[in-house]
Amino acid sequence: MPIAAEAAPTLSGERAPGPLPPLPMNRFFSLPMRPTLLTLLVLAIPTGVLGADLPGGATTNTTKLGPHAYSEPAANLSLADTLDFKVGRGFFERIWVTAPSSTEAADGLGPLYNARACNQCHPRNGRGHAPSDPSENPVSLVAHLSIPGGDRSPRPIPEPVYGAQLQTFAVPGLAAEGRLAVRYEPIELALNGETVELRRPDYRIVDTAYGAPHADLRLSPRVSPPLIGLGLLELIPEAALRAQADPDDTDADGISGRPNEVWSTSLGRIAPGRFGWKAGHATIDDQNQAAFRNDIGLSTPQHPAGSGDCTASQTACLELPDGNSPQYESLEVHTVITNLVRDYVHNLAPPAGQTHDPEAIGHGKTLFHDAGCAACHTPHWRTAPSADRPHLGGQDIWPYTDMLLHDMGEGLADHRPEALADGREWRTAPLWGIGRSATVSGHSGFLHDGRARSLLEAVLWHGGEAGTARDRVIAMPPQQRQRLIGFLESL
Repeated sequence: MPIAAEAAPTLSGERAPGPLPPLPMNRFFSLPMRPTLLTLLVLAIPTGVLGADLPGGATTNTTKLGPHAYSEPAANLSLADTLDFKVGRGFFERIWVTAPSSTEAADGLGPLYNARACNQCHPRNGRGHAPSDPSENPVSLVAHLSIPGGDRSPRPIPEPVYGAQLQTFAVPGLAAEGRLAVRYEPIELALNGETVELRRPDYRIVDTAYGAPHADLRLSPRVSPPLIGLGLLELIPEAALRAQADPDDTDADGISGRPNEVWSTSLGRIAPGRFGWKAGHATIDDQNQAAFRNDIGLSTPQHPAGSGDCTASQTACLELPDGNSPQYESLEVHTVITNLVRDYVHNLAPPAGQTHDPEAIGHGKTLFHDAGCAACHTPHWRTAPSADRPHLGGQDIWPYTDMLLHDMGEGLADHRPEALADGREWRTAPLWGIGRSATVSGHSGFLHDGRARSLLEAVLWHGGEAGTARDRVIAMPPQQRQRLIGFLESL
C-alpha cells in the first residue's frame, strides 16, 4: 500500500517537529543511544521510498549483504546496545556440554536434544533445510509430535513416550529417541508454457529407541525459519493484526485469515501468536525459551526442569544429572542469558532489497499484486512506539506478511493442530530478505518442511485460500512468471 511522504520521525518514532527527545540509556551499560549516520540519512527519506530498498526502515542492514546478510544488528542500534547484541550472539553460538562439567555456566545439555547450539539450527541466522535422502539425520529440521487430547483435552497433547518433539541425539549413556527419515515422490505439474517437477515428502520416524509411537501420532516436520526482523514484527500493534483478520470471509474474497490465540508466559495472558510456522508463540522470549528446552534440552525461567523434554516413561533420562546450578537461579539458562539472547534476536536486521533492474522488478511487483498474493503477504506495517526499544518503534516496515493463519490446502496439511490452528492452517511467512536466502543458508529450500527447492515450487504448493492466486501464476506466460519470481528475489 502506498505511503504518503511526511515529516521525518524523531528517534522515539513520533512524527512531530521539534528537538530530539532525551537520549535513552542502555539496560546493561550506561552509554546513551546516539543516532548513527545511516539513521539520520534514513530519517530524511520520505517513507514511500523505503519499501523497495529499506524493508526494515531505519533498522535495515545495508552494509553486509553477502553470506552474513541476516547477521547484522539494526543499523540504528546504539553503541551500548550493539555491545549487548554481540554478547547475546556469543550465547546464541555457545556450544553446550553435558552435566556435570568443570564449566557450570555452559553445562546441562539434554539429556535428549536436537542441537548443541542455537546457531546449529539457524546457521547464519538463516533457514534450515530438509534432508536430501533417507539416511541423513537433519539438525535444522525437527519433528513436532502430539496425539489428540480426546476427553482429557480439546487440544492435542504430547506423545506419551516421545514428548512434544523427537530428539535425535542424546548424551553419552542414553539412546536418542529416533530419527526422522524422508522419501520424496516426484510430481509433474503442467504450467502455461512449461512443466515443473514438485516433490511430495513422506516422513517416518525410524530407529525408535523407546518403543513404537502412539497409534494416533500426529507428526509435523518443521525447518528452522530465518530470524531477521523479528523484533519489528513483535511491535506490530495487536489491534492492527486483529483488524486485518477476516475469519468468516465477510468480504467474500476467499481469504479468511485469523490470528492464533496462545498463552504467553512473557505477557502473562493469551495473545495473538506471531512466531513459529503456526504462530504458536506470542513473543520472541516465549519462542526462544521453548527452543532452549525442546531443541537443546536446557532449563530456563519458563521451563525450569533440568530434564528438558524427557517424559515420565523415560526414567533413565530423568535420572541423569542436570546443570541446574544454585549460583545461576538453579537453572541452566538463567535470566541474564535469556534476556541477552532475546535482545540479540530482537535486533537482527532485515537486509536491504535488491534493485538492480527496477523496471523488471516493478513489473513483477504488479504481477504479485494482480495475482492476489498481497491479500495474505501484506506488504507494509508500522511498528508501535516502544519505550524499551525506541529504535524499533515507529518504523515503516515491509515484511510481506499479515501474521495470520490461513488454510493452505491439503497438499501442505500436517493434520496436527497447534492452539487454535488446525491441521491445514499455517501462518503467512514473511518474505523480506528471501532473495538472499540461498546466499546466507547455502540452499534454496522453502516452506515449513523445506520441500520446495525454488521460490516457484513454493508458490505452486499453495492451495486452500491461496489456490486462486496459485492458479493465476500457473496461467501466466513463462516471462511473466520469471518477472514475478524476480520481484520475490529482490525482497
